[in-house]
Amino acid sequence: MNALNDTNDTALLSRLGLASRATAEDYLEAARLTLEALAARPGLLDGLALKRTPGGYARNLVYGDDDISVWAMVWSVGARTSIHDHHCSCCFAVLKGTVGESRFEAIDAKRAVLKSTTARGPGYVACMLPTGPNLHQMTNLGDEEAISLHIYGFDHRLHASSIDREYELAAL
Repeated sequence: MNALNDTNDTALLSRLGLASRATAEDYLEAARLTLEALAARPGLLDGLALKRTPGGYARNLVYGDDDISVWAMVWSVGARTSIHDHHCSCCFAVLKGTVGESRFEAIDAKRAVLKSTTARGPGYVACMLPTGPNLHQMTNLGDEEAISLHIYGFDHRLHASSIDREYELAAL
């Protein structure tokens, strides 16, 4: 599956899929460099008919192979994910708008407490392994639509989502 039209972008992503078989540190560095290169490319998603979900967020698969899947996420104002962890590597770049990333600490198998929230603007890139804990929640903090690009270390044909477990905010 490939919705990105630029040959250089698809070659870059194909090489990243191969790099996913390297050491974890080497893969995360390759993923970070890949996202930085893609995020710096003007008009990266131009011409793609990206789904939108009023009041929520929409996931748009833009590239996938046996090793990685790349999703463009379109965030309506105020849209947020659940508090969650991933079963695979999770890397993202903010392309447009302001996306908040809240980090959590699990207090049991179902509940978590908030540790921090940071606003992430265009060009911000983060990469993490599933060895965590890497509990987080993402929210569109701005007053306009936000768009982020996510690279996950899984074959989209084998898994419907990168989310491993969801948590509820603990009332303390």
